[in-house]
Amino acid sequence: MTKFVTIEKGLGPDGRIAVVRFDRGDGINALSPEAMRQLTDAARSFEDDGATSVVVLTGTAKAFTAGFDLRDPEGRARRTMDLGDLRRAVKVGPRLTRAWQDMEQITIGAIEGFCIGGGVALAVALDFRVMARNAHLRVPEIGLGMSMSWQSIPRMLHLMGPARTKQAVILADDRISAAQAYEWRLVEEVANPGKAFEAAIALAAKVAAQPPLSVAMSKLTVNRLAHALDDLTSHMDVDQFALASLTEDHKEGVAAFLERRKPRFKGR
Repeated sequence: MTKFVTIEKGLGPDGRIAVVRFDRGDGINALSPEAMRQLTDAARSFEDDGATSVVVLTGTAKAFTAGFDLRDPEGRARRTMDLGDLRRAVKVGPRLTRAWQDMEQITIGAIEGFCIGGGVALAVALDFRVMARNAHLRVPEIGLGMSMSWQSIPRMLHLMGPARTKQAVILADDRISAAQAYEWRLVEEVANPGKAFEAAIALAAKVAAQPPLSVAMSKLTVNRLAHALDDLTSHMDVDQFALASLTEDHKEGVAAFLERRKPRFKGR
């Protein structure tokens, strides 16, 4: 099995920084189901790691990730699944973002190139995001006849507020520049092109220099308060995503994407 994720530990002050690199070697770093499982396993591998205080997640110099891989055979198999099998299959995404959000360590995303769809969902599950000035974000799910899932909308709402969240999600074709993302509070820092990882490591070093237990407990308190109602408000998240995946509009959206044409939605 191809390994898409590598982990390097023992970096920075007292060796308390770790780096998780996601690289599929396909130029776009798409999130296939197998890639998502590997990223989930990477997050869970830190559960009993008391030596690491900060984890920096990065993609490649050209892409953080292009989001869900519509061409992956395992992903394409969802088109023929019944609702029960589909509900089980789509849980791989929520498991990924939940695993990264629940990490005890502080997490920082270093974003170069583009970060699209599921990549945005992953990024907003982290504690901090550093974005290169020439990078961009995009949330294309609605344009594909889908709904934004993986409990992303509550997380985006906490960061940006309702109007900006609607703007980011509903206007699916609009790119969000690094300057916009910073203005909207979707990212915490903008770096020079090619320097997002370097800036993320500098931020990680500042965190790693703090008392580890106090940092971990403070993160837990903030997250529990901020996300206290997220499970309640998004309890139908997976089902909405699964149902949207069965619509004619979704089939049309995916077909239009693959054929590089404008979709023709009919509301059914």
